[in-house]
Amino acid sequence: MLAKINNFEIDLSKPIDISIPLTNTDENPIAWYIEKPTIEPVVFGDWIGKVSEGKSSTNFNNIFFNPHGHGTHTECLGHITNAFYSINQSLKQFFFFAKLITVEPEKVGDDWVITKGQVEKAISTSTSLSVTKLEAIIIRTIPNQKEKKSRKYSNTNPPYLSEEAAIFIRESEVQHLLIDLPSVDKEHDEGKLLAHKAFWNVQNTLQLNPDARLNATITEMIYVSNEIEDGNYILNLQIASFENDASPSKPILYKI
Repeated sequence: MLAKINNFEIDLSKPIDISIPLTNTDENPIAWYIEKPTIEPVVFGDWIGKVSEGKSSTNFNNIFFNPHGHGTHTECLGHITNAFYSINQSLKQFFFFAKLITVEPEKVGDDWVITKGQVEKAISTSTSLSVTKLEAIIIRTIPNQKEKKSRKYSNTNPPYLSEEAAIFIRESEVQHLLIDLPSVDKEHDEGKLLAHKAFWNVQNTLQLNPDARLNATITEMIYVSNEIEDGNYILNLQIASFENDASPSKPILYKI
């Protein structure tokens, strides 16, 4: 099925899913010092909400998870502000012109960092497509093992995005930033959250400045397989309708 979005033709029958499924197994990725998700049937006395138990006509599960720590999720600036802002209210459009880039973080002291120079060079790579504005950027880091889909990130000091790189992305007017790491910021950073603040242009988390980017989003813990080539795509950024700072999400790419 062909469709035309922003004057670009895409084949809707060939989606490229870059999300990580949420499971209740040890294969689920974990960040931020929490346990794996729980998916289990509701129990009322001797009634169990599971067809295979022979006492229910339906499977009727409770799910306990944390969107930030258990897989692919999309967040708004409400993630870091004193006032409440919801991803469901911030993200109102769902198709965007996007660019996938691959970056090998550079060693800076004891850290591995995605720098402004790396992002600037990758974004400026020539393209035959004529676009008015890049709306989303997808960052794949290397090495890019499949183990990312089940990695336990807590206390491992994963790579992160430099403040300067986040500022550059913001100044490029990119509204949606997607990355295959548990956070755009350093794991232990004393709560500075420099990249989050820079991308959303949040100058004071207690009193939001008028030019903060209310409709910009950050999506973390994606997985982009090595078979997917760098370049230009249409991104369909799907979320669940949670009135929360973040929601589990399912970003889908379409070749142009």
